[in-house]
Amino acid sequence: MAGSLYVPVLPARQHAVDAYSRLRPDIQNTLSPVWNLPPRPGLHRAELASKVRRDLAEVSKVQRFRPGWVDAPFAGTEEEAVLAALMPDASIFGALRPVTGPERSEAQQAVALATALTAGDGLGIRVRVPREWDGRGCDDVQLLLERVGPEVRVDLLLDLGAVGADRPDAGKEALRALDALVPLGAWRTAAVLSGGFPKVTRDMLDQGLCGFPRTDQAVWHEIAGSDRAYRGLLTYGDYGVQPADAISRSPGPAGGGPSWGVLRYTLDGAFVLGRMLAAGDGRAAHNRATCRELFEHAGFRGPKASSGESWLRDCAGGLGSGGTGNFGTWLWVGNVQHMTYVVRCL
Repeated sequence: MAGSLYVPVLPARQHAVDAYSRLRPDIQNTLSPVWNLPPRPGLHRAELASKVRRDLAEVSKVQRFRPGWVDAPFAGTEEEAVLAALMPDASIFGALRPVTGPERSEAQQAVALATALTAGDGLGIRVRVPREWDGRGCDDVQLLLERVGPEVRVDLLLDLGAVGADRPDAGKEALRALDALVPLGAWRTAAVLSGGFPKVTRDMLDQGLCGFPRTDQAVWHEIAGSDRAYRGLLTYGDYGVQPADAISRSPGPAGGGPSWGVLRYTLDGAFVLGRMLAAGDGRAAHNRATCRELFEHAGFRGPKASSGESWLRDCAGGLGSGGTGNFGTWLWVGNVQHMTYVVRCL
């Protein structure tokens, strides 16, 4: 992972795969994503295996030989069994690194470790800190590291989850956790993952474009500005342009969802959001008007900034054959511009 600037947390879903594939190669080369397999409860073993195999293949194909991790943090017993059968297959898993954590089952930890030993590129240890750090997880992390042994390189993935306005001390919590966890092992790197994207309701966007503070960026500035000796070990990570809990959602049926969606744009210190229509009369005219508002916004970086910005220009001007998009389009556009901007800022 040497040289990586940014660790985005991405769902192993088509819109995120599309976003990663549309990044410029020089931007891709600075990223080490954590790809999260979506939970798929209620499926028969054969159908579940087919879908998980497809998820792994899609991510592995787009990731190619660049460093990154794959995780299934919400897998049930049935999904864990399917992954146990698939993960050792290098043709499916590719060069992606497995992830485990101190709260995972012994079976999941064993499979992740076996895969790391076979693949040879290390193991991610994801430690969740969704609330105040109390230090009680240190013993479990220490035991896990002892189980891993010195022959496997380990990366710390400190996952703060959502860090909205209701967690003003999230940066301090992260530093307390890092103070306790960093001395436990010979970490190759340590990424701090946090999500500041808001949960959006329709009424928030009734008056046109609306701005929300990038609380995850503020948390990172607090951490990066500390005088800790391990500062050089740390890497910034976030959940892109979705709320942190989006990775825990099961894929819905095709054609479902609300009648409206969200157009997202990232500025220094803020997300700018606008409502897009997924159905109804006047849909195309409304969506192009929203894109024009964003295209004319003082913070818009221009159509050459990324493929996300060029899509916004085309939609605003009625150019090309792409129409005004759908939920997947608005997500890949948002993530492309976000990831590109974050890398350039870092």
